[in-house]
Parts: sequence; C-alpha cells; structure tokens
Amino acid sequence: SSMMHISEEAIETQRVDNDRIEKMLKMTETSSPSYILMQSLEIAVDIYEKYGKELIEELIDNINKFKLRIEKISEDIHRECTNKLGNKEYFLYFCQRLQTKQIAMKKLNFYAGPSILSEFTIKNTANAVLDFNGSGLSILEISHRSKEFQAVIDEANALTKELLDIPSGYEVLFLGGGASMQFCMVPFNLLNKKAAYIDTGVWAAKAIKEAKLFGEVDVIASSKDANYTFIPKEYNIPADADYLHITTNNTIYGTELRKDIDSPIPLVADMSSDIFSRKIDISKYNVIYAGAQKNLAPSGVTIVIVKEDSLGKVERVIPTMLDYKTHISKVSMFNTPPCLPIYSALQTLKWYKEQGGVEAMEKIDKIKAAKLYDAIDSSKLFVGTANAEDRSIMNVCFVMKPEYADLEKAFIDFASEKGIVGIKGHRSVGGFRASIYNAMPLESVETLISTMKEFENKI
Repeated sequence: SSMMHISEEAIETQRVDNDRIEKMLKMTETSSPSYILMQSLEIAVDIYEKYGKELIEELIDNINKFKLRIEKISEDIHRECTNKLGNKEYFLYFCQRLQTKQIAMKKLNFYAGPSILSEFTIKNTANAVLDFNGSGLSILEISHRSKEFQAVIDEANALTKELLDIPSGYEVLFLGGGASMQFCMVPFNLLNKKAAYIDTGVWAAKAIKEAKLFGEVDVIASSKDANYTFIPKEYNIPADADYLHITTNNTIYGTELRKDIDSPIPLVADMSSDIFSRKIDISKYNVIYAGAQKNLAPSGVTIVIVKEDSLGKVERVIPTMLDYKTHISKVSMFNTPPCLPIYSALQTLKWYKEQGGVEAMEKIDKIKAAKLYDAIDSSKLFVGTANAEDRSIMNVCFVMKPEYADLEKAFIDFASEKGIVGIKGHRSVGGFRASIYNAMPLESVETLISTMKEFENKI
C-alpha cells in the first residue's frame, strides 16, 4: 500500500483530504464538468504539496472518477486528462497549469477595460462570492456595515497608502460613478473661477466639457490636431487658475505621461489606466482619481486620492453626495459602497505587494512594452501610431502599413484562432490595440508577438 511509510497522523490527514475530494464528487450531478475539474485539481495540488509523490490509492481512485465527468470540457483538456492524467509527474504539472489557467480554455485578454485581472484576484473574488471569509455569506450579500466588510475597506485603504507611499494629509476614497463622475466632482470641489486643462485625448476632452459647466476653462495645450499621437510639451500654466488637470495615460491613442510634472498650481490627474504602474510623487498632486477597471478591479469602483487642505475653498454649495468632504468624513461609507469591486481591489493590492510593489510592476511592464514595440518596429506589416517618446506601456496602439491595410480583419481573425482577444483598435485610431496592464503575463505578450510574426510569414 502507498500508506506503508506514512505515519498514523499523516494517514488521518490524508483521510480528511480524501473527504474533500469525495465532497467534490457529490457535486458532479449539479455542477459543470469544467468547474468540478478546476476545483478538484486545486485540492489535489494542495495535497501534492503536502505529500509529494505519496498519493494515496483512494485519492487516485477518485481522480479516475473525475475522468468520467469531463466529456463536455474542451477537446484539448479532455485529451490531456484521458491520455496523461494517470502519470503522477504529469498530473502535478497539469494541476499547476490548470491552477494558473495557462490552458487552451483561457483566452489571452488584451481588452482595454474592463480588462485582465490577476488570477489571484479572480480566484479569491470567486471564492468570496461563494463564502466571504468563512462568514457563511456571499460577498454579494454581506452588509457593508458589518465588521467583516469594514475590515476589507480598512485594509484596502491602508494597502493603497503603503503601495503608493501616500504622505499624511491625504485621504483615499472608494467611490461609485466611475472616472466620468470625477469629471464633475473635481470642478465641483476645486474650481472657483478658472481651471487649466491639457487635452491629450477623448477622456481629457470629456473632462474639459464637464469643467466648463462650473467656470472658465483654459485648454493650455492640445494634440487633437495630430489625432492625439503625442503628449504636448510646450505650454504655460496660468498662475491664476485654481488647478491644472492632466490625463496621464490615453487608452485610445496609446500615449502616456510617465513622469510627474512640476506645477505651480494645484495638480489634478486622471490615472485611470496607469495607476500602480509606476512610482508617483503623491505630494505633487492635490487630487488623483482612477476608474478601477484597468489596473485594480472590475468596473464599479473609483479610487480617489485627495489632499484634504485642497477642499472647502469654493464658494458654491456642493451637493452632499458630490462633496469629497462627505466621503472623507464617512470613510467611503456615506452610502452603500460597491462592495464586490472593493473586495476585488483589495485582492489586487495584496497581489501587487506579493509581486514586490509598484516598482516591480513597473519593471515588468517596461519589459513587456519594449518587447512588443520592438516587434512592431521591426515588422514589415505593422507600424505604431504614437510618437515614440510618448508611447504608453499600458496600451500599445498599432496599425497595418498602408500597403497591407486590407489585412487588418484577417489578422484579428488569425489572432482569435490563437486565443487572443480584445486587440481591435478603437474606431478613432483603427488597427489594433494591445492593452498590457499589470496583470498581463509576459508570456501572453510573447504569444501575441509570435502570432504577429507567424501571420507576417504567411504574407
């Protein structure tokens, strides 16, 4: 027996683990085969970590039973399971592949937003939907006033401050409404008479439109005439403006401002698509806001970092719900917050810390972007759309060279066959856009590059 050299204590532990597998077997009548396989193999990986190759016979028997329940899973997984699952060495490897979802059923997600999230975030959020921290309740139904959820928002607040090195005098808020709500909340709270804006894309233009409802807006620079292919460098910041607003990354056009500017007046930044991708000197800003659905969480929550002494200076009456001071005083709990996205955001923040923080994210982000831009620049088919000095490391925009423009759809279809989704460019630019946010694995970028080269070789 495989138990011969295992202590009685280990045997009892194995028996408990086997019970876990048997419980999964009981779910086979009501759950999908793919869900059963994923869940059971995660348990099996845990057991392997405990016992190495000493996989007990009962467990092997139960694993064999799972083979009978996977007929509806994709053909590739079915083939791998039925052909190789009996090999213990391969079984461990296959379990690990499933656990990280590096398998055919997982698409390579290059969408601009909502976008890719880490597997850590997805798995933990999925678990919390079933049972939130062992409470016996789903995160979907937990009271935001409960001590359990209060702990979530407190930890998310603390981790944000830690990861971004936020100094004292600033508060972190988790609000609804998206970054688009901030287009009006910023001027509501800060614009007394005049504000300065730099126009670098569609989202900056939308922010400008809203600000004009509250006072004079001076657009001190714009790259609109060049279809936003660069970040303006030459401009004068008016000393009499209440604040300067910038958009640090432009998802549609693939341009990015990757350094903090020096402003003689209060600085406000929309960092929706590049927050947590570089070290920021928070002290240079009065307000930073970011929709979560790029580098943090599912859509539904917006993170806002506010310098407290910036507030209370406008002459107008601010509606309670739109007043930053309301949400600061209630610690983002003035009304029911978006609980699920905040919980997911916490998981991403934990993942960032595990990876080594913002500096580690920036390092790998630069590597991913450099590899992809090198592939574009050396291609006979593809060409980048943004000025080289202003290229985003979050959103890589490129098109077919004019003589190959009729091949755009063919390439998208070819990439789709390789499991690559979300690379179609925005209608304002056309072509392609690969959004390679923090959670995007380097291996996925390399797969895109190899796909581009393979397609090119066919031409």
